[in-house]
Formats: sequence, structure tokens, C-alpha cells
Amino acid sequence: MTKVIYPGQTIGIIGGGQLGRMMALAAKEAGFKIAVLEPTIDSPCGQVADIRIVAPYNDEAALEELAEVSDVITYEFENIDYTGLKRLTEIAYVPQGAELVKITQDRINEKKEIQASGVPIAKFVEASTFEELEQRIEEIGFPCVVKTARGGYDGKGQQIVRSKDHLNNAKVLFEHSACIAEAFVSFEKEISVIVQRNGAGQTYCLPIGENIHVNHILHETIVPARIDASLATKAIIAAETIANHLNLVGTLAVEMFVLENNEILINELAPRPHNSGHYSIEACSISQFHQHIRAICGWPLREPKLWTDSIMVNILGQHVIPLTNSISKYPNWSVHMYGKSEAKTNRKMGHVTILSTNIEETLKEIEQSKIWS
Repeated sequence: MTKVIYPGQTIGIIGGGQLGRMMALAAKEAGFKIAVLEPTIDSPCGQVADIRIVAPYNDEAALEELAEVSDVITYEFENIDYTGLKRLTEIAYVPQGAELVKITQDRINEKKEIQASGVPIAKFVEASTFEELEQRIEEIGFPCVVKTARGGYDGKGQQIVRSKDHLNNAKVLFEHSACIAEAFVSFEKEISVIVQRNGAGQTYCLPIGENIHVNHILHETIVPARIDASLATKAIIAAETIANHLNLVGTLAVEMFVLENNEILINELAPRPHNSGHYSIEACSISQFHQHIRAICGWPLREPKLWTDSIMVNILGQHVIPLTNSISKYPNWSVHMYGKSEAKTNRKMGHVTILSTNIEETLKEIEQSKIWS
């Protein structure tokens, strides 16, 4: 059942981080009210919300309160309580449902669903104990990457294992959860496709981003990705295939590896707006946040068009002071800060988007600014 939610009604958001904040700002432009459920008082989304419910994500009374005050409910990250979300779908309008969260918060479920959709992924095995991993590891060989099935992001919860002698390094991961081991993929670059779909099945993808990581944390996204047109078509077909297989409503970020032979392998999914899509606020005819709001509110989607090439660069805690000192030198940079009180090292504090007529020159400008060096 697709309901239409109108301006003046209230969108409930589970999670008070920067994705919730940018969703809320997009929704407010169209006149929606915002309620947020978040355990911390002064959260990025809480700062711009109309109603703040300060409680853990699995707090039954708080979820009931969110249901009471909201006309539609969405979430801004996947590590929320599945049981609580499932219960919420019975008492409130949650067009995304709870199953997508259940799938994407467990890498074993996620790999199986990607496989079932028929798109290419790296060979993997699952293991509930370290002993089971030892027995099955020959099925994929070395080198491989062992990852916890649950939790872990920005490179946490995983271990590269280069040979049988080093397999013991992965033992500690089983203290947290079951694991998967994936054959190590030699790839040329990483790209992400953000696919968005409404309840009527109308689907669009944002222009493809090329992602550059530093210490396992996304550093910058270059748009359009520097790949050829036939590969871009393959990537978009793969993302839309997964979205249709999962009956997506809302947003799904599909991270992929580009291989030497001009093929792609799907790496991971995120069932929400994504760091690599922030460039769309300035660079596209519709941002990932505006499109997400349209999708969950039952509105028709708008076809995203890229106005110009762009680069998005993350501002981590250690970059805040150098960036602040440099703002006057770069009038063409769009600076977004998320309202987090403490600038910790490697904590995402904001991002910069630079619209570009020459990607190589802009990359040089970023490097020469010395903010990120």
C-alpha cells in the first residue's frame, strides 16, 4: 500500500546523525515536520527536528511515541534494532519495511540476497566458528578477507589473510559474531551507485561516484566516475536489479569493485542515503536526500541530472581546523558541517563539495590546499 504524505505532515526518523540531518533539511524545504528518535540529546538531526525523542532505538515506549507523532517513518542507518523496527511496522506507516534492515545488517544474509538477485559477487564462504572457517577456507583460497557478519564499518571488523599461516589473525573476529571470508579481489577502483525507488516501482540512479578511501574511510568521491560508458550501464543495471529483487522503497547504495577486464563485482549494500552521494546536493537536479523523501512519501521521483562534474571530500575531526582556516581562500567550495560538538580524529564532521570543469585540476587544488595531507 503506497500512501501519499503531504507537506505539513510529520516524518519520523530513527537515528540522529548527519544523514538524518540532511534528510530533515530536505524535508523541511517541502514543509514537512520532523520527529527524531536518538539516544543522544544534541544530535545533528535533533538540532533541526521539531520533535526530539531521546531514548535507545529499541525502547518500546519511545518507538510507540514516534509512531504516535509521525505520519511516515524512515531510518538513517542500518544498525538499528530489527525487532523494534518490525514491531513499528505493525503500528505505524514504515514504507521501507524492516526486512531490508535485517538483510543489510548481516553480511551473510546480504551476500545471499545479492547472489539470489543474479548479479556478480566475489566468491565467499560463511562460518559460525573459527574451526568452521579453518575447514572451509580452501573453498576460496588465499589471499582472502574475513569480515564479521554483524557490525563493522569504515574498515572495522575485518582482517586480510594472506596465507594459511596468518589465518589465526582472524580468530578474534569470531568473538563478535559469525563471519564470512571472501576471495581477495584485485580491483582497479571502487564505485558506488545510489538507486532510489518509490512504492509504485519508479526507479532512478544517481550519477555513478568513484570512491577513494584513506585508512578504510571514504576520503573523496569523484563524479562522474572515470569509467567507460558500457561499464556504467552494467553498474546501473546491477543496482536496479538488486533494488527490484528487494522491492526497495527509499534509497539503496550499492558499492562495487571495477575489475581489470571491465567487469564489476558487488561488494556491499547500504539501505539509506550514502556518504558517496553527498555531492548530489549541489551537483544534481535532485539530491539523494530530496529523492529519498519523495520516495518514502509516495511522491513521483525526479530524474537526476548532473549539472557539472564534482568532487566531494570528507572533513574528519583532524581536518576541521585546517579547513576553517582556509575557507576564505576557496569561494567555490560548498562547506557542510554536521553540528557535532567534538572533533575527534577520523570522526566524520562534515564534507566539502567542489563543482568542477576540470577534475584533474580540482584534485590538484584539493592536494595543494594541504587540508587533507
